[in-house]
Amino acid sequence: MAKVVLITGISSGFGKAISELLSTKEYIVYGFNRKQREDLKGIIKVLQADVTDPGSVQDGITKLVNREGRIDILINNAGMGITGSIEDCSHEDIHLQMNTNFMGYVNMIQAVLPTMRKQVSATIVNISSIGGLMGLPYQGFYAASKFAVEGLSESLRMELIPFHIKVIVIQPGDFLTSFTANRKPVQIEGTDSVYEAQFQKTLSLIEKDEHGGLKPEYLARKLAKILEKKNPGHNYIIATLEQKFAVVLKRILPGSLFSSILSSHYGIK
Repeated sequence: MAKVVLITGISSGFGKAISELLSTKEYIVYGFNRKQREDLKGIIKVLQADVTDPGSVQDGITKLVNREGRIDILINNAGMGITGSIEDCSHEDIHLQMNTNFMGYVNMIQAVLPTMRKQVSATIVNISSIGGLMGLPYQGFYAASKFAVEGLSESLRMELIPFHIKVIVIQPGDFLTSFTANRKPVQIEGTDSVYEAQFQKTLSLIEKDEHGGLKPEYLARKLAKILEKKNPGHNYIIATLEQKFAVVLKRILPGSLFSSILSSHYGIK
């Protein structure tokens, strides 16, 4: 029997690549998107829903369950990035970042679990980031949102053992997607930021890494293979060898030394 998959943020990047690939395999693929996208119809079954709105999410889940009777896999992918110094970020910026990247995942998980618990098995995939394993300069609240996803996933995994629901975390490195162009810079009103010169220098290096990153189809292929595993691992870093090595260094080096290396990479002296 074909498994029912629900993916959030399917208009571009990882979500689009994953949904397109899984739709060619033995899956019934649904996607949540804030806006209706006529170009996606026929590829997957699109439901209009805003992951930051619990009511909208619940409406979408109800429609899906009424049609299919089950949800076998949830792929939490919808997200965005805010860039700027921590001092310069407004409460509105912080709320937008955390509400999308963290509470959006929470809303989806809470909405699908009543259905998933009634099934023999199910899987939740949370797309995190290498930024959920190490703090990144001028992306402090993006990193915070992904660190939160990491902790949430660890706790959730243990709670769902009795219900045979797996929780998998995907930690991508730099990828060439529209995430770079869609990143929201912090708006500073009435004054020049003391961080501006360093921020622009670091941002150019961040964007250079992203423009030279892997393609989202690569992650989609990796994830498709992970979903086929009978006993998948808890976490998968999908990145270049250099970035995987950076994660290893973070684990084994003294914090002060690793921080110096990372700061140097981003041009911070």
